[in-house]
Amino acid sequence: MSRGGKAPSRALPVYSPELGGHYVDVWGGELWIDVLNWTLSHGGLAPRSWTDYLYLSVGGTLSNAGISGQAFHHGPQISNVYELDVVTGKGEAVTCSEAKNPELFFGALGGLGQLGIITRARIALEPAPRKVWSSRPGWLASIGRSIDQLALLTNLVRWIRALYSNFTEFTADQERLISQSQHGGGRRFDYVEGFVVAAEGLINNWRSSFFSPQNPVKLSSLKHHTGVLYCLEVTKNYDDSTAATVDQEVDALLGDLNFLPGTVFTTDLAYVDFLDRVHTAELKLRGKGMWEVPHPWLNLWDPRSSVVTPDEEVFYLVAFLRSALPGAPQSLEALARQNREILDFCAEAGIGARQYLPNHKSQPEWEAHFGEERWARFAGLKAQFDPRAMLATGQGIFPPPALLSDF
Repeated sequence: MSRGGKAPSRALPVYSPELGGHYVDVWGGELWIDVLNWTLSHGGLAPRSWTDYLYLSVGGTLSNAGISGQAFHHGPQISNVYELDVVTGKGEAVTCSEAKNPELFFGALGGLGQLGIITRARIALEPAPRKVWSSRPGWLASIGRSIDQLALLTNLVRWIRALYSNFTEFTADQERLISQSQHGGGRRFDYVEGFVVAAEGLINNWRSSFFSPQNPVKLSSLKHHTGVLYCLEVTKNYDDSTAATVDQEVDALLGDLNFLPGTVFTTDLAYVDFLDRVHTAELKLRGKGMWEVPHPWLNLWDPRSSVVTPDEEVFYLVAFLRSALPGAPQSLEALARQNREILDFCAEAGIGARQYLPNHKSQPEWEAHFGEERWARFAGLKAQFDPRAMLATGQGIFPPPALLSDF
């Protein structure tokens, strides 16, 4: 499952009665897209939690958290790991889990690579949507298949977007949907996200590659709604046992929501295509020469692992995903300055936001990011597992080795 060289031996998915489910052991350097393809082809299984972009390494995302729209139900990727092999800053190869060496296990998960390098991870799996046959002409046409293509369609996802003009109703519906994960009696969406829409281009852009160009979202049809709109984005997985009822189940889930009438847009696509949608967008942008432009992105969170999150039971990951295009009015410097202003506003307003994928410039900023209690714990783990501060020095969290005098 390794790219650019000879692939290491691959472990088959395993069922564990003790864990009550399947898992697979994968190397830290393997890409999530390869893990997905491997587990799907060996038992029809898949990891439970994802990032939006799959061409990232397992060890890399587990060192940060790994967040996508499934996190409301399964937690981030770091909450779906049973065991790790970690090479610490002391050069020790350590196997760790919740029961064995738990300080290193929880410290390395979301630990930004400061305590060790994750070389193997035991990832929790779940059954992926199973294969679906269909001969309904209208249904086939909706996902781009002709009647002559009565072939096997695998692992399908119903992808749905709906628009709001009221922010309070938008967030209330999001929180209603994620609460169904615990209280919905099994009836829930499999993925919940959302984004702000300030112009038609933001909803019909690369994020909408799979939505039919014959049925674009026309914001001009909502002339009586001024200001920004908000787009709820959800999915429902289905398979051969639920294909006949997916329409009714989706309608029931949408029936309690308060989106603008007539603004629901749906498409059906393969499970893998949905999970790999950002890579499809990447190829599209590369073709236009727009992928390599600067992306001054900012992710904010609105405890046992090292990742820093707010203390509230319900909190949001808010992402400002902008590009500094050549010749555009907003330069890279201007967008970076806006990011700084957003952070300053959050601090002055007492919002309690924390950066996801943090980028701080000094140790005092890192201490403020962690907070006093978490910083003391993290610094203690650093002293225990990487006392010479050899790992991930470029982040500026701890003094580099040449400046150390205390260890």
